[in-house]
Amino acid sequence: MGTTPCTARYAAHTLLAALALTGCSSSAPPPAAGSASPSAPTPASPIQVCTSLVSYWAKETLLGTKWSGLDWEQKGLSNEQYAIHEDAVAAGRAEERTAGRDKALELIDRFVARRCAEQGGATGSSESQRPPV
Repeated sequence: MGTTPCTARYAAHTLLAALALTGCSSSAPPPAAGSASPSAPTPASPIQVCTSLVSYWAKETLLGTKWSGLDWEQKGLSNEQYAIHEDAVAAGRAEERTAGRDKALELIDRFVARRCAEQGGATGSSESQRPPV
């Protein structure tokens, strides 16, 4: 198997961890002594996670960035999220041909948000893990 897939997987995991941590940082000053402590942050819902993750990777694919060629597992997507990703990329490419890249990126955000909401976060996993029919 060589080192390239492992290197790409490591890089993808590092990127995802960095993205997750970036969302948790705060630039607000610490609370004053004696003031009430802030409440714990609310965890992101499956729909928010789906929207953020799928939209990010769909736009990266449309832009053709260095990491856009990773497979769905390396991107941290479920099977259902990957299906949304592929549909969003196809819709984005069609929009880019007619209305330009900026409009295509906007369309991807709307498309992914709608589909992730419709599918409750689209967390369904591998075909091999589904019960036999």
